[in-house]
Amino acid sequence: MSPAKLWLLKLSQRAKRARYAVEAAFAFGVLALLKPLPADAAISTLAAVLRRIGPFLPRQKVVLDNLAHAMPELDEAERRAIARSMWENLGRQVAEYVFLDQLFDYDPDAATVGRIEVSGRELFQRIHATGEPAIFFTGHTGNFELLPICAATFDLEVTALFRPPNNPYVARRVLAARTTTMGALVPSKTGAAAGLAKALQDGASVGVLVDQKFRRGRLGTFFGQPVRTNPLLPKLARQFECPVYPARCVRLPGNRFRLELEEAVELPRGEDGRIDVDASCQMLNDIVERWVRDYPDQWMWLHRRWDPTSLVDPRADAASQKA
Repeated sequence: MSPAKLWLLKLSQRAKRARYAVEAAFAFGVLALLKPLPADAAISTLAAVLRRIGPFLPRQKVVLDNLAHAMPELDEAERRAIARSMWENLGRQVAEYVFLDQLFDYDPDAATVGRIEVSGRELFQRIHATGEPAIFFTGHTGNFELLPICAATFDLEVTALFRPPNNPYVARRVLAARTTTMGALVPSKTGAAAGLAKALQDGASVGVLVDQKFRRGRLGTFFGQPVRTNPLLPKLARQFECPVYPARCVRLPGNRFRLELEEAVELPRGEDGRIDVDASCQMLNDIVERWVRDYPDQWMWLHRRWDPTSLVDPRADAASQKA
């Protein structure tokens, strides 16, 4: 690399770091202003702000493009209405990071229902009673951060795979917030598969978000559109032959939540009796699609799930076929 190009690269990196620092300072400042408020007031305030300004942010184009891909039967006004509600949901979730410990008030032995209700309590209890590891998966619906906290309520040790935010300053703050309320965390980078495999081998359960773009993933469909999906979950299930449970969070009126744990799914198997990774990835996509169709405004449409550049990379197919 020539000195001029090297200088430009360093300048670009410094500019990016400066932008990240400004963005993080703004975000932390907003959260600091919200922290002294009562939880409900703080959450509703940021929700109202993002509902108003979200449609004017650059990411709004991605949101509307994704909605057009997924739900072409909706007209423009309907898609924009979902987008506004999605921004509101995002505002609530960001504010809820500050109050996670206060929000989670679920008590399995309580006579009355509080802010959190759980559907599938008997499944949590059954999994705990067996003492065997399990794989839980979810999508970016409702406030998905509450699911590992719920598992801990039933004395289930869950090692969760998570994707850190691109902003390193925000990533450190988010990781600190999650660590105080959840089990072990494994960043989604090189070595993540080994980290989750080690947890299962040690008898712990693992949790995985399965609705993100994965450039070298298996080719399938989501809302009838081609996508690539991370094959990590079916590969782990194939290696350890442990049960796989769908779980989701549904946001309810009044800053309340319903956490739903579904019965274990039977992942498709090939003629050799082993779990079929490609067919299993498609099953995961179909389950998440069902959830999104149930509550489209509670899913994060701002992810580039249908990025066409990930569908034409010939290296992806070669890498994804490795068992």
